[in-house]
Amino acid sequence: MLDRIAVAALLREIGTLLTIQGGERFRARAYRRAAAALEGLQGDFAALVAEGRLIELPGIGASLARLITELAHTGTAPLLQRLRASLPAGALELHDVPHMTLRRMVGLERALGVTTRQALKEACLGQRVRTVKGFGPVLEQKLLAALEEVEARRPMLLVHEVEAAGAALVAFARTLPGAEHAELAGDARRRGETVEELSVAVCAADPAAALAAFRRHPAAVRTLEAGADSCTVQTRDGLRLRAFAAPPERFGGLLVRATGSDAHVARLRALAVQRGLAHDAGGTPAWLHAGGEGEVYHRLGLPWIAPELREDGSEVDGALAGRLPHDLLTEADVRGMVHCHTEWSDGRDSILAMARAAEALGMEYITITDHSPSAHYADGLSVERLRAQADEIAAVQEQVGIRLLHGSEVDILADGALDFPDDVLARLDVVIASVHHRHRLDPEAATRRLIAALRHPCFKIWGHPLGRYLRGRPPIACDMRAVLDAAAESRVAIEVNGDPFRLDAEPQWQREARERGIPLVVSTDAHSVRQLGNLRFAVALARRGGARRGEVLNTLPCAGFTAAVRPFL
Repeated sequence: MLDRIAVAALLREIGTLLTIQGGERFRARAYRRAAAALEGLQGDFAALVAEGRLIELPGIGASLARLITELAHTGTAPLLQRLRASLPAGALELHDVPHMTLRRMVGLERALGVTTRQALKEACLGQRVRTVKGFGPVLEQKLLAALEEVEARRPMLLVHEVEAAGAALVAFARTLPGAEHAELAGDARRRGETVEELSVAVCAADPAAALAAFRRHPAAVRTLEAGADSCTVQTRDGLRLRAFAAPPERFGGLLVRATGSDAHVARLRALAVQRGLAHDAGGTPAWLHAGGEGEVYHRLGLPWIAPELREDGSEVDGALAGRLPHDLLTEADVRGMVHCHTEWSDGRDSILAMARAAEALGMEYITITDHSPSAHYADGLSVERLRAQADEIAAVQEQVGIRLLHGSEVDILADGALDFPDDVLARLDVVIASVHHRHRLDPEAATRRLIAALRHPCFKIWGHPLGRYLRGRPPIACDMRAVLDAAAESRVAIEVNGDPFRLDAEPQWQREARERGIPLVVSTDAHSVRQLGNLRFAVALARRGGARRGEVLNTLPCAGFTAAVRPFL
């Protein structure tokens, strides 16, 4: 019987093949949702199949349950067989190459036997594609350029995608022969804003057997690397999956090496040489012979270094000098949800729903900060609607125990002015000022704009500071150090935004802000009850920046927070 990870891979294949076939977009999405449900399953998959309880999983109805049962027992199904038979053998690998339509896949397979990207590349380089009917020299060159683009374009997972994919990878790793334990490693464990390679560290009595089985991952199409204690495979989507394996007595050393950046591990290695920690007879560094990570750092004379800090090597020097933060921010430290939108602008849920959800999460206060008038696309509030919203907030306050703070996410206009009159701003509990349009001003103009805004006395929190969108929009080009100097003079706090598509400000700028004494705010930028969960991403990003509990304003009780952010003229 196949395990849930293998079945999920087959469901994803069905979804992809339906998409390639055309006209099945919604049906294909249902198969991908079912695959995600299996990948995230914490219970006993075999028991759910045997007891006919698959329909208890989200997004899985009776027909999908029957298909999953059939796939689990036989490894195939008539639907999958029909799709595979009706499409070219290379459809899964070639469908995302620009200019490669289904008709062209069929033509190249029949004429040249092309079923892989490598075969297509070789055929283009050999000028054989141009000889196939319907192609020609121009299209051949376009396909070759497209292949180079695909090869250079590595898949990039965002933090919320890493959570799902990482959970599935760890679950698969725990099924490997002799696996006793598995844990995410690499960029994912360091909580990087984006991840191009998903890594897992496996504790196994027979590491070689575990790695051999890992290379048979159901989504893998090729092995990229196979070493003594690690291997890397590539999936159909182009994502690289890497596994490290070691026996229990060496797992701690392996996890340190698999988690830290190259710079972090290199600095540890140099420190080991300085301290005379030689290699053993087998050539393995003696300082890595440890069952736990803490033992590795102890041998090197270092305190524990949190995974989020293991980045450029400077954290090792900071630890040696006693400058490593011992009170690094945690989710439990946060007492208020900041930067929350409701149905008054572009949010999905009501003020009452957001307040109750935040209260259920143990928060003491929540800021209701809907958009200002210039945000037409987000149904920004006029002055009149802002006043009406204040009345609703007062009514909701009587129904909940959590404190509601009324504010606004106010647009920073092109000249640096704020998007509400001063007397309106001064009556709010909190003002988050953000750039939402004209992100591409030249650096000098962008710097002037931000500094002018920061000098407004009602400007208290700088929202998603550089306006970046991961996979979409680069950060605003400005003299960031000059802007940070202005923020320090104006006693403005900088937001660490937890929206997975933003994750702004970057750790580098957080560190420079903290050096100037600028406080931080970890925010959800939530547009729904569900997105209050963005707090975990904001906290992880703040930890990457080295933020301590006392440097984050919304770790304060409500009275302290409101005193720190209240606008004034």
